[in-house]
Amino acid sequence: MDRKQFFQSLRNPSSSDQFAVNEVDETLQKDEEINGNIGLQRRTNTGISAYKGSFGKSELMHLLRRTLFGVKVSDYNLYKGKTLEQVVDALLNVPSAMPNPPINNYGNLVNDPNVPYGSTWVNAPLDPAVEPNRKNSVKSWLWSLMVTQTPDIQAKMVLFWHNHFALQFLEIPDSRACYVYTKVLYTHALGNFKDLTRAITIDPAMLFYLNGRLNTKKAPDENYARELQELFTLGKGPNSKFTEDDVKAMAKVLTGWSINPLTNPFSTAFVSVNHDSTDKQFSSFYGNTVIKGQTGINAGNTELDDLLTMIFKVDEVALFICRKLYEYFVYYEIDDTVETNVIVPLAKVFRDSGYSIKTVLKTLLMSEHFFDSWNRACVIKDPITQQAGFCREMELKFPSSTDYFLLYQMYQMGMAFGQLTQLNIGDPPNVAGWPAWYQKPLFHRSWINSDTLPKRNQFTDYLLFIGHKVGTYTMIVDPWIFVKQLSNPGKADDLIADCTSHLLPMSLSATQIASLKEVLLPGGIPDYNWSDEYRAATDPSDPNYATALSTATVKLKYLLKSIMNLSEYQLS
Repeated sequence: MDRKQFFQSLRNPSSSDQFAVNEVDETLQKDEEINGNIGLQRRTNTGISAYKGSFGKSELMHLLRRTLFGVKVSDYNLYKGKTLEQVVDALLNVPSAMPNPPINNYGNLVNDPNVPYGSTWVNAPLDPAVEPNRKNSVKSWLWSLMVTQTPDIQAKMVLFWHNHFALQFLEIPDSRACYVYTKVLYTHALGNFKDLTRAITIDPAMLFYLNGRLNTKKAPDENYARELQELFTLGKGPNSKFTEDDVKAMAKVLTGWSINPLTNPFSTAFVSVNHDSTDKQFSSFYGNTVIKGQTGINAGNTELDDLLTMIFKVDEVALFICRKLYEYFVYYEIDDTVETNVIVPLAKVFRDSGYSIKTVLKTLLMSEHFFDSWNRACVIKDPITQQAGFCREMELKFPSSTDYFLLYQMYQMGMAFGQLTQLNIGDPPNVAGWPAWYQKPLFHRSWINSDTLPKRNQFTDYLLFIGHKVGTYTMIVDPWIFVKQLSNPGKADDLIADCTSHLLPMSLSATQIASLKEVLLPGGIPDYNWSDEYRAATDPSDPNYATALSTATVKLKYLLKSIMNLSEYQLS
């Protein structure tokens, strides 16, 4: 299939696609049946006590699969031999400095008079003529944070918070504000949840997206006040009993916050004359709290702090966030047993820590519940975990960081495939985020359908066999980079065992293993044929080197394709 045919296939799914979807569903069902998770029956009754079992390859890979976007062999080797606590501490020890910001990668297509080609535009004047290019730049850059992540949890948490405090870049008129929003998520990703909520509340992009900039004493806007409670802190559960009057009172507390469009980038402003300085009465849900009305330039900050203090006294905040963390890192279903054994005690840890995100994550990731065998291989990967994860697993070589246009073209390719498979980074469907992380009863199953599954497989096939070509440059998987890091790739059985244990979260049947071996040794030829071929392909002095390298490379690519196209590869 050539490149033109490939992209045509993206628009025209084959008639076998629904069968493939059923295979993924059956694989997930098989895992659930093995582990006793039938219907509403709970899979396990373990809790948040520290895990005391063995911590070998299976356990380490489970932890890394859930906290990284794909696991490189070097990631595994970095943590191999360490204790569970040492690994979790390292995963939670995230960089304090932001990555380099997005740049003018479009300078060879359109002129940006304020920003030289290759320089960042995040502090440059707003220019509507290049705003679409900058918007594409920041979305591609955001995807790059995932595929180029360091081996820690930061990038995974940026996506978590992007889904939680969801806004759509498409609706923000200034890409610089989109960057600042991402910076807030990044810098607060493992900090204090209350501090993060405060920062998001007065973030310029959020002030624009949920109309906070329009919220004045003469025309109170309840949009953000409602979402702050329903989506960001308390949720919509039966115990979140705030009232409509609470929404109205909260909107009054938040009056006066606005955006200063004259700064580079847009910045938060508080206009005291637009602030409602009356006292705000809240319901019994909030302990009948009265937030004292304030005046002057500090009125907004003072009342906002009082408001957050009131909200964070409610136990439901910790419960709600712990449920979301559980659904993201462990499993989508929370039944009464999990609520009692995991969520309630985890929420207490969260509250007692003063809402430390790092503390609650450490407790969850070190818990016996997280490592329960019934919580493994039970989650369908989101598109970024599947696609950026594949790039990381294969250690795909991206262009030089100084070839700005070409590098961002490759990031845009990843971003575009995410969009094709229902995760358009920077632009979730709505303020609630992506349905797979909240919509009952499908939850994560909504990632997979007859349209998205073939595109997932086509992404891996594309980079294995065709490669993404821009000009004279082709970014394509070199299977030797991955394979040569394995323990004994010259022996067919060992190669297959290492590939499947690293790339798949569950073991395969004897029939599946035999099918993979057929790729290396077609027709059932003896095992030594692969050993001889591998030896010749890795020895430039061998007289059959060129031929062996060519045939072995093709076999390795088809072996990887066969693994990536398995239903098991879609699970984590």
